[in-house]
Amino acid sequence: MYGMLLESVQHFVQLEYGEFVWRQALLTTGCKNTVFNTHQLYPDNLIPDLAAALSAITGKPIDEFMIFFGRCFVRFFSNFGYDELIKATGRYFCDFLHSVDNIHLQMRFTYRKMKSPSMQLTEVDEHGAVLVYRSTRAGFSKYLRGQLLEIAKQLYGMDVSIKVLESQNDNPGGTSGPISIQGGLKTVIVKYRLDFDNREYMQRRVHIKAHPSQLQLTPVNSMLLLNLFPFALILNEEMKITAVGEKLIESWMLNNSNRTPSELIGAKVTDHFKLRRPSGITFTWENIKRLQTVLFEIQLLKGSSAKGTKDLAKAIDSQQTSSQAERTTAPEDASKLMSSIPRRGSQGLRSILLKGEMRYIKDINSLVFLCSPLINNLEELREMGLYLNDLNPHGLSREMVFSGFSHYSRLDLMCEREEQRAEELETSLALADSWKRQGDELLYSMIPRSIAERLREGQNPRETCQSFEEVTVLFAEVQETITGDDSIKYAMTTVNTLNAAFSAFDELIHSPMAYKVETVGKVYMAVSGAPDVNPFHAQHMADLALDMLHSIRKLNLPGVGVKIGFHSGPIVAGIVGLKVPRYCLFGDTVNTASRMESSGETDRIQVSGYTAQKLKKLGYALSYRGKVAVKGKGDMETFWLEGAPSTK
Repeated sequence: MYGMLLESVQHFVQLEYGEFVWRQALLTTGCKNTVFNTHQLYPDNLIPDLAAALSAITGKPIDEFMIFFGRCFVRFFSNFGYDELIKATGRYFCDFLHSVDNIHLQMRFTYRKMKSPSMQLTEVDEHGAVLVYRSTRAGFSKYLRGQLLEIAKQLYGMDVSIKVLESQNDNPGGTSGPISIQGGLKTVIVKYRLDFDNREYMQRRVHIKAHPSQLQLTPVNSMLLLNLFPFALILNEEMKITAVGEKLIESWMLNNSNRTPSELIGAKVTDHFKLRRPSGITFTWENIKRLQTVLFEIQLLKGSSAKGTKDLAKAIDSQQTSSQAERTTAPEDASKLMSSIPRRGSQGLRSILLKGEMRYIKDINSLVFLCSPLINNLEELREMGLYLNDLNPHGLSREMVFSGFSHYSRLDLMCEREEQRAEELETSLALADSWKRQGDELLYSMIPRSIAERLREGQNPRETCQSFEEVTVLFAEVQETITGDDSIKYAMTTVNTLNAAFSAFDELIHSPMAYKVETVGKVYMAVSGAPDVNPFHAQHMADLALDMLHSIRKLNLPGVGVKIGFHSGPIVAGIVGLKVPRYCLFGDTVNTASRMESSGETDRIQVSGYTAQKLKKLGYALSYRGKVAVKGKGDMETFWLEGAPSTK
């Protein structure tokens, strides 16, 4: 499907449900696109998948969202002027319903890969109409319902009620019909009953009476139609070909080099032509009479078997004889027609598509297919073995070939540019996401994630300050016993040592069990219980301290050790600074923890008596050190942490 459908969904979901819901729907469906390009093709399953995702998020039915998406598309395409195209189809809503297929045919110049459904009215009365919808996609019948409801309301100012009379192969939530036994997809067929006030249409269009002046017109030879429409067909009630335009005979000969035109006259139309559009209907007299306002597409079939060698003059005579009963005359000079037909093989020729309307002529009780070849540009004209002077002398057939050629060239260029821009945009978005991740990682290394998210939401940094009833703060200082005369060399050795030690410590930090506060010189500071509240802060900090001691020993750096100390108690924490903001801790607990480290010994862990009591209850191995003089606190009882709880 084209991106315009998804653009409409994105715009109105964001408008009515918010950006967060839309992003959640994209995440649920696994869609990596954050923007959609109008003329770019996307998977058919995206719209039903988005409907299912939004249904799961909001609790509303999937069908309700499919109808909503259909309404969204009508509102959205009005911005592109397509509402004027619909209004121009006719004065009444029923005129639009008759012309839906014709609109899709015209859109092929702008959206060349559009797989449009087929829709025809089968019944019309004063209270509404019956519409038959055919498609190879399943699950979009509700989408169509939303489109019809919004078009009726927005463009024709009327309320329409729609109900399903019959449904075949329409699997809810699917994007393709079920596979048939013979291969290929089964056609989804849904018959709708549309109830609306259709009295004015019936009075003006159906029940209208012919003006007396029209009843006085003299009969016109039907050969005139074949002169005006050289590709036309005349069919009798048995759907047999009774007359053919001159150019169509030539095209038939080009595609059937081993057969004679006599096989064409009097044959069933389905023997030589395939009905391409409207799709899903059989080529019968009643069906065609009922769809006289619909544009038909018929493909000329190629033949390969020889069935005799009757001369062309006999074929022309046959056409002339059958046409006399219908006031049709054949070309006078058969030999002239024979000389005008190039005897070229059909191999390599492109099949000719004929587009036009089927009109019932009451006087001769026949259907006349008033058509012209469906050609988009000069290249297709050459591939079909035709020339510009073969096209209808009236109308815009020749002009459309030239305009189609020019239009396609510009459209191809525009599509290439749009695809290139889309690729560049996707690359830029991927790069922006990468930069954002790197920025987040840097930010989270300076500020805790929970605090950073609050700041992003617009919270004042002053409001991030909060108190914690009890946490455990740890200090670890790297000790070096190696000295040297070369100060620069000694400084470089110190930097490398600290980098190795602190990197090893960083690998031990696991949020929310512990948070690295900062490093100052040779001192490493961490906390457990802030900014994420953690009732097991003392246990987790003891484990971290033991792991730090083990990691330093594992590094096996000559003359390098570590002094570790920690203490538990209340603190206040918050963001400090603007240029390089930091998450800082304040309170007596921080000072006491620092004294536990500074008054300790290398390769040993000193803890306060208060924290030691907590750890003893958890089974940690501790030994009593004695009383230590702590600045501002006096003598304090301290303990050495010897090991983790026994696992026996």
